[in-house]
Amino acid sequence: MKDTPGWASPGSAPSDGQEPGASGPAEPHDRPGTTDSAGQPGADAQDQGVKWSKEQPPAGQWSAPTGPASPGQTPPPPPPGPGWGGRPPGGNGGPGGPGGQGGYGGYGSPGGWSGGWGGAWGGPPPAAKPGVIPLRPLGVGEILDGAVSTMRTYWRTVLGISLTVAVVTQIAVILLQGFALNDNATADTLSDPSASLSEVTRAMGDTMANTAVVFLISLIGTITATALLTTVTSRAVLGKPVAIGEAWRDARPQVLKLFGLIFLLLLITFGIVFGGTLPGILVALSGSNTAGAALAVLGGLGAGVVALWLMIRFSLASPALMLEKQSITKSMGRSVKLVRGSWWRIFGIQLLATVIANIVASIVVIPFTFIGAAVGGDGIVGFLNSGGHVGWTFLIISGIGSVIGSMITFPITAGVTVLLYIDQRIRREALDLDLARAAGVQGYGAGTGSGS
Repeated sequence: MKDTPGWASPGSAPSDGQEPGASGPAEPHDRPGTTDSAGQPGADAQDQGVKWSKEQPPAGQWSAPTGPASPGQTPPPPPPGPGWGGRPPGGNGGPGGPGGQGGYGGYGSPGGWSGGWGGAWGGPPPAAKPGVIPLRPLGVGEILDGAVSTMRTYWRTVLGISLTVAVVTQIAVILLQGFALNDNATADTLSDPSASLSEVTRAMGDTMANTAVVFLISLIGTITATALLTTVTSRAVLGKPVAIGEAWRDARPQVLKLFGLIFLLLLITFGIVFGGTLPGILVALSGSNTAGAALAVLGGLGAGVVALWLMIRFSLASPALMLEKQSITKSMGRSVKLVRGSWWRIFGIQLLATVIANIVASIVVIPFTFIGAAVGGDGIVGFLNSGGHVGWTFLIISGIGSVIGSMITFPITAGVTVLLYIDQRIRREALDLDLARAAGVQGYGAGTGSGS
C-alpha cells in the first residue's frame, strides 16, 4: 500500500529529460536535424541526406502558440482540418515538416502543441475505466454517478442487501412502536394543556427514550448495510460483481469493529455537545434561567460546529476499516490523513449526496405516510389530532414506504462514502495503479506520469 501524499493527476508529471514548465519535449543538441545556438543546422544535420528547409523561423523566437502573437511575429496558419499536426509521409522536408505547411513541427489542434519529434500531443491519455468510475481523480458528478451506476449495474446484489436490511430493521421498529413505544398516556400528557411540569417532563423523557430506541435500531441497520455495500462498491470499481453471500463473508470479520467505530463516533459527538451545553445548564440550575438558557444555546451551537468538523474528519474511517482491515483507531487516523486539506470538498459532496438521497426517499415515504393516516380509521385530521398515537394500519403502510426509501438511501450514501475514500487515495497515494493491476488493465501507468 502506498502512503505518499501529493500525487497529481495522470499525465501531469514532466517527461524524462525535461524541466517542468518547458513548452515542448527536450531534445539533445546533437540530434540529427537540430540547430546550433546561431540558428544554423548542426554538424550531424549537415552530414545527413535529409536537409532542413531553408525557411526556418529565427532561433529562440519560436514557441508553442499559447496566446496572442508577439508584435512583428506572424502567427501560424490555422489547421486545415481535424488530425492536423502529425508527421505526414514525406520526411522532414515534406508538407507538414519544417518549411512545409505546418511550419516548425506543425501547428496542432487548438489547445495542444503538436511536436515535430513525436507526433501530436493532446493532453494526458484517457484513464482506464474497468468499472463504474475512471481510474483518476474524480469530480463531484462522477462520484454521484458512480454510486448510482453501482446500484443500477449490480442491482440484484445492491437492492437485495438494502431490501433485506431495511425489511428486518423496519419490522423491529414496527413491533416496538406497536407494542412498547406507542404509549397513549404519553401522547395524552403532551397534548394536555393542564398537565403539570413534572408530567410534561416525564412524558418528554419517555418520548426521547422511544426515539433513541428507534434510532439505535435504524443505526444498526445502516451500519450493516454500509458494511456490505462497501464491499460491493469496491468490487464495482474493478468491474467485478459480487454476490450477497460473498459480500457478507468479506465484511463479516470487520462488522463488529464497524459497530465499535460508529458508537465511538456517536459518543464523541454527544460528549462534545453535552460539554458545550453543560455550563449553561449549571447556570440555569443556579437560578439564572434566562442567562443559563442563552449560554446553553451558544455553547450548543459552538459544540455542534466542533462536532461537525470532527465527524467530517472521521467520515472516511468506515471504508478504511472495511477495505484496509484496519483497527478502529488506525482507521480514524487514516481518515484524518485522507481528509486533511480537503475538508470543505468532502463536506460538500457528502452533504449533497445526503440531501439528494433524502429528497428522493421523502418523495416515496411521504405519500405512504398520508395513505396510512387516511386509511387508519380516523383519517388525516384524526391522525394529526391524536398527539402521536398511531394504529397498526398506519405503522404497516408507513413502514412499507420506509423500506422503499431505505433501498434508495443506503446505496447512495454508502457508495458516495466509498468512492470519496477511493478518490482521496487516488489523489494522494496513486491507488489507481493498484486498482488497474487488480482489474487486469494492461500497461496502465506506463508513461502517464501517474504515481506517488
